[in-house]
Amino acid sequence: MSKKYKIGITLGDINGIGPEVVLKTLSEPRVLNSCIPIIYGSGKVLGYHKNILKDSSLSFVTVSNPKQAQEGKISVINTYHDTVNINLGKATAESGKFAYVCLDAAVNDLHNGTIDGLVTGPINKNAMAMADFPEKGHTEYIAKKVGDEEPLMFMVSDDLKIAVATAHIPLQNVTKMLTKELIEEKILAMNTSLKQDFGKDKPLVAAMGLNPHASDNGTIGNEEEEYIEPVIMALKEKGVMVSGPHSADGFFGSGEYVKYDGVLAMYHDQGLIPFKSLCFGQGVNFTAGLHVIRTSPDHGTGYEIAGNNEADPASFRTALFTALDIIRSRSSYIELRENALQRGEGEKKKEK
Repeated sequence: MSKKYKIGITLGDINGIGPEVVLKTLSEPRVLNSCIPIIYGSGKVLGYHKNILKDSSLSFVTVSNPKQAQEGKISVINTYHDTVNINLGKATAESGKFAYVCLDAAVNDLHNGTIDGLVTGPINKNAMAMADFPEKGHTEYIAKKVGDEEPLMFMVSDDLKIAVATAHIPLQNVTKMLTKELIEEKILAMNTSLKQDFGKDKPLVAAMGLNPHASDNGTIGNEEEEYIEPVIMALKEKGVMVSGPHSADGFFGSGEYVKYDGVLAMYHDQGLIPFKSLCFGQGVNFTAGLHVIRTSPDHGTGYEIAGNNEADPASFRTALFTALDIIRSRSSYIELRENALQRGEGEKKKEK
């Protein structure tokens, strides 16, 4: 029997659809057959949202830490102890504080290794700001907490994997952020992730241009010639299989993306608009480039349908199983590398 990993789950914004998609996901028997889920939140909040589902027969076991979680049971760690008012469909400081407190506790356990992976429910950036959340989003916060400086926001599905060189920043700041060093760092991080997290032996990566038509040889901007092309050429010489810069509209419009294992967009919407157009509901937001594993659904808080029992759990469910797949893939990758090193050391000793 394969090992069952402990997967932390945060509810996200309790005024949105996060708790609903979590509960619907955990209602599937194959979840408990595959992992040990641990919810960071509040039993009272879960009870409130469980009543919205009406036909839910889920039961929970309260534990104080992940070590107490058992196979075959859904565990809850009550990380929020204040009385909380749920205002469905609204961004409030209270919902932001709840999401912040629960995320912090879950990331602490992820960092210290008492859970094997984390799946986060969607948050609202306005609510988080009202609660004095120190970062723009999950990606940046988790990276700072676990001590990894440069995370890679990686949207993944079976057919398409897109990362972004710059994430949650104003569009006017993109050109200020883009440097040769940043682009090289992101391409290499994607290349590594495709190998260790998705089992691609020799991944093929496509880098997008920044300007319309990838600048048409410098007639619409010079960032391609100045920043992107030199990096691609240098990485090719080092054996990295990367091409570009590609014109994003033609690249996605013609379906050329299917030829590649991964795509690097230069800014948030250049990557996420095509990804959500092509894969919405089946995609996953994966924070690559870290030594820990965190995924989330590809949608937001869904305030407009919160409390209506209409939310589709497909993306959250996929996020959970993707986290498990990545844990297994990374474990196998590390084991193979260690075995190769041991063989190499053994051969050196024989030669001596």
